[in-house]
Amino acid sequence: MLLTNNPTDIITDKSQLAQIFVSGFKSEQKIGVESEKLLVYKDSNKAVKYEDVVKILSQFDENKWQRYYENEYLLGLKSDIGSISLEPGSQVELSLSPFEKLEDITKNLNEFYTNLETYAGKTGAKVIHYGIQPISTFDDIQVIPKKRYEYMTKYLITKGLTPYVMMRETAGIQANFDYENEQDAIRKLSLAIKMSPIISAVYANSPIRSGKLTQYKSFRANSWINVDEDRCGYIDKKIFDNNYQFTFNDYIEVLLDVPMIFIQRENHSIQTNQTFRQFMKEGFDGIKPILSDWENHISLYFTDVRLKSYVEIRNHDAQIPEITYSVPAFWKGIIYNKAAIEEAEKMLSKFNYEDFMQLRKASPVNTINAKIQNYRLLDLIREFFDISYASLKQNHSGEEAYLDGIYEYILSNKTPADDIITNYQNL
Repeated sequence: MLLTNNPTDIITDKSQLAQIFVSGFKSEQKIGVESEKLLVYKDSNKAVKYEDVVKILSQFDENKWQRYYENEYLLGLKSDIGSISLEPGSQVELSLSPFEKLEDITKNLNEFYTNLETYAGKTGAKVIHYGIQPISTFDDIQVIPKKRYEYMTKYLITKGLTPYVMMRETAGIQANFDYENEQDAIRKLSLAIKMSPIISAVYANSPIRSGKLTQYKSFRANSWINVDEDRCGYIDKKIFDNNYQFTFNDYIEVLLDVPMIFIQRENHSIQTNQTFRQFMKEGFDGIKPILSDWENHISLYFTDVRLKSYVEIRNHDAQIPEITYSVPAFWKGIIYNKAAIEEAEKMLSKFNYEDFMQLRKASPVNTINAKIQNYRLLDLIREFFDISYASLKQNHSGEEAYLDGIYEYILSNKTPADDIITNYQNL
């Protein structure tokens, strides 16, 4: 099918690619949260099918939540506070609009969780607060009827061992943060990507798959490692060089050499695996790149931390509500306090790229008991959370209390996964 170009948006120069990042410059310090939830049937604990998830979404108040479709298929809801969408395996995700106060975030998350649980119950289903489906595997979970996911399914299976696990079985939590300028954006991106395997260990909550204990406390984190190294790695080795000043241009250069998955024009799309650099140079079947192609390409780059018009931190297993609330709280205490950032950077400055690469593989298995060089990860984790706690307390708003639930695990030398392992017979 021939796709057309919008001449006003055609990319003619590489300098245009930084526009999306520059558009994010702001003095605000708001937080966006995305929370995915898994649904299973009450009687079997197997994953709920798409048609039944549609029945659940259809119960949300139509006066508040506007339905949106692809062809005739319901794929999500939109409202003033954000959107509810479906991930490839019918995971239900709330993407909140940005808020400044954690109180507003938790209020809206809690309302969503309550409604989802109520509506699921009326359909013979329930919400489970895990990072992976405990019984059903990808073979038993249909991909929802969305063209984007059809293309991802075809492409990613050629790249890694576990893309279908990631797409259909897992659920996570994401927190998004503003930045003031290029230096601030890169600083937050760099710090968060270095911290990602450390904080991923704290929020490990996916030790059971196919009804059995695995060797991983976060099978979700492990599945991401084995999806596609081109788009799920550590971005660039240069980020870990303390003597190198990473820039927007460096980030762009990395993404230019990542293979594309598809090109979208209005309601039409076509699959391609050429790199974006090749697309800019050669076009594709008469199609020239436009800015929306670049935005789509950025959204198909799946590193644990990535850059858009804000910094996305994406490396946490789904949790029970009170632990979920600690994710934006923890990162707010670090990301939005310059003294806290400096302290965290100093703690990590002694480690190099190879150290983080080893930790990335060890973290899903050993979580807080892993080591980086000769340092116990648990000791670093306690320091990071102490920094965040002190930072939040400076605001005199009581927001440090949102860390209490996860702090209990840290002080007990445990992760949420350890509770599941202890009680997994009751799933």
